[in-house]
Amino acid sequence: MLDPRDADEIPGDLDPALRDQVARTTAGALVRGARETEDPAVVDRLVRLVEREGLDVVAGLWSDAAPATLPGALWRLYALREWVRRDGEVVALRYRLGVHAAPVAEVVAGVASPPGPDEVRRVADEVLSGVYTGDLAVALERAAAFCRILAIGATHDADSRDDVDADWARRLTRGAASLQRTAEDLEHAASLWRQGKLE
Repeated sequence: MLDPRDADEIPGDLDPALRDQVARTTAGALVRGARETEDPAVVDRLVRLVEREGLDVVAGLWSDAAPATLPGALWRLYALREWVRRDGEVVALRYRLGVHAAPVAEVVAGVASPPGPDEVRRVADEVLSGVYTGDLAVALERAAAFCRILAIGATHDADSRDDVDADWARRLTRGAASLQRTAEDLEHAASLWRQGKLE
């Protein structure tokens, strides 16, 4: 893996093909390495990667990766976990607002009821643990179901605020659309993983 100090000394931006190769190599190495070990401390360190290394480091590795790739899926999972970790109250509220409209997604997401900040944080951690120790496709599908419920909740939240703050309601609606796209991306990645095509 390219050391960040060495990467900083390279003039200009990385070639897009090299950037893609670095993203796929690092993502594959992390997932393979964790799956080959039986050490729960390794998995815990990987789940908490953003807390240790920072979201910028993870974004630098994977945020430009296509959604239908392993690094693209991992980026979405880490970004989702970081949002849940930092803003658990809001995420729990949106989950509560959306959960009744998506009973199947509720079962797949697996959030304990009643969903509070601790419960949504626990699910985000479980999803990432599942990437490294369980069925990766199931982990991606859980995250997708979680995003679908949050998208519905954000839409309900936007509707309730529309008369009070139309700008905020529009931002919530855009956020809901983004969560819906993320859910679709994660479901597609899960399908590719099952076909042996997620790289």
